Amino acid sequence: MRILFFGTPDFATPPLRALIGEGHDVVGVVTQPDRPQGRSRSTLVPSPVKQVALEEGIPVFQPERPRGEEFLARLRALEPDVSVVVAYGHILKQDVIDLPRLGTLNIHASLLPRWRGAAPIQAAMLAGDAETGVCIMRMVLGMDAGPVLLSLRTGIDDQETAGELTERLSEMGAEAIVEAVTMLDLGAIEEVPQDPSLVTFARKIDREQARLDFTRPAIEVVRAIHAYDPKPGAWGMLHGGEVRLYGARVITDRQGDAGEVLSVDELGMVIACGQGAVAVESVHPAGKRRLAALDWGQGRGVAVGDRWEAAGGPQG
Repeated sequence: MRILFFGTPDFATPPLRALIGEGHDVVGVVTQPDRPQGRSRSTLVPSPVKQVALEEGIPVFQPERPRGEEFLARLRALEPDVSVVVAYGHILKQDVIDLPRLGTLNIHASLLPRWRGAAPIQAAMLAGDAETGVCIMRMVLGMDAGPVLLSLRTGIDDQETAGELTERLSEMGAEAIVEAVTMLDLGAIEEVPQDPSLVTFARKIDREQARLDFTRPAIEVVRAIHAYDPKPGAWGMLHGGEVRLYGARVITDRQGDAGEVLSVDELGMVIACGQGAVAVESVHPAGKRRLAALDWGQGRGVAVGDRWEAAGGPQG
């Protein structure tokens, strides 16, 4: 199969490598332009997908916007049988979707129609879903609305972070897209429309959304800490400074005023919530290095009786 691949972040590299490894002819890669990184913002860094393409000698296209006659002409010249889209970062127009003879497939990290949208992994974790997975769907103009060709399921571990789950789902997506492309080429795959009554949406994550609210039940606070790890990092305010928190578990036999630090010891930093408490393993105060909660306490960064600010402002 002649495959045109659209993708940008690390999540997209296992599917790209899998397609190459199965002997498919990846005729081109479309990815985001190189972006500045570092404090000086002077160094342009290629996307992970571009790095794989360069290693494999695959032509790379990096338009600011994937549209226009010139761009379409360059894609047509590649004569792709199918396009595969994995976390590319731009919405494709209909003429780009329809260009290959077999259309365009997308890898989506949820069990559609649950959690359409930008952050399905985090949404599933925040909701306490017992399982998630990946779907291979036919791309249409509606957001994640196309029929599903193939899906794989997996459980979500209580202590799993979004970063860890993302890695697992990326590998599952690689397995699924190889199978789907093979079956599509053979004409042996069924396309199942999504049930509109079951649709839920996962909105894009912003920094404010990752602020912890200790008036919520402990289980919800733990889910948030895991769902926003590693990015953007669940955070709170203590002593007027921003602190990100990592590694949490529910403590059922402790209670106090929401946001109150109940203890700092080998268990971590135990913080009272609206129901129960959470034990936090490590912290990352703004402008400092990440360290164990116990080390932070011994360095007088936090003490028993301190109060984390409420999401709406300082607690009294």
